[in-house]
Amino acid sequence: MNQLTSCHIAVLISGSGSNLQALIDNSIASNFKISAVISNNPDAYGLQRAERDGIPVQVINHRGFDSREEFDLALSNAIDEIGVDLIVLAGFMRILGSTFVNHFSGRILNIHPSLLPRYPGIDTHQRALDAGDKEHGVSIHFVTEDLDGGPVVAQDRVPVLKGDTTEELAARVLEKEHLIYPKVVSWFASGRLRMKAQHAILDGEPLPPTGVEVHRDTITEPSDIHLPDHL
Repeated sequence: MNQLTSCHIAVLISGSGSNLQALIDNSIASNFKISAVISNNPDAYGLQRAERDGIPVQVINHRGFDSREEFDLALSNAIDEIGVDLIVLAGFMRILGSTFVNHFSGRILNIHPSLLPRYPGIDTHQRALDAGDKEHGVSIHFVTEDLDGGPVVAQDRVPVLKGDTTEELAARVLEKEHLIYPKVVSWFASGRLRMKAQHAILDGEPLPPTGVEVHRDTITEPSDIHLPDHL
């Protein structure tokens, strides 16, 4: 592992912050430090999670701005002032504009509850059930101007069981989210993961369009990662 806390991150949230909690728990013995938690929602429970661990929080309420561009600028300025290496979106329910995304190009990760490119956007669990899918899952990707369309870094899968409700399926996916997001952030912190020319690069090699497939709870070591034979 590289130097501890060598990578400073800002986590952006809008709600309960369960993925934030997974990041907080893993940051204790990892190579990244959460330098700030920022929310567009002043009532987000994730703010309390951060405060309990002594992490600085900020609220930038999008409702206080006349346009998305003004909100994005305020958010961008706040992050620049903090000075972080990586922005981690963890249930941040705002679409970031091109100016913001390009300003932090290659330094924004997002987690999405589907096996991208299937089901970008919202209501992913219901859409998977409606389609009769046998598998569902989670994707972590770099953020670009395309909504949920940036280079995928990693995915994990769960079975869709007969009679599943959206709540049951969502809970199964959420367990996977909590396992893989801190590990992918750690890859970035160690320098293993980067985005170059709109491709996700891991250990110097371009990843396939769906990223690496995660098969076990611990995914730090290469043996825990499945890559297609042509890479």
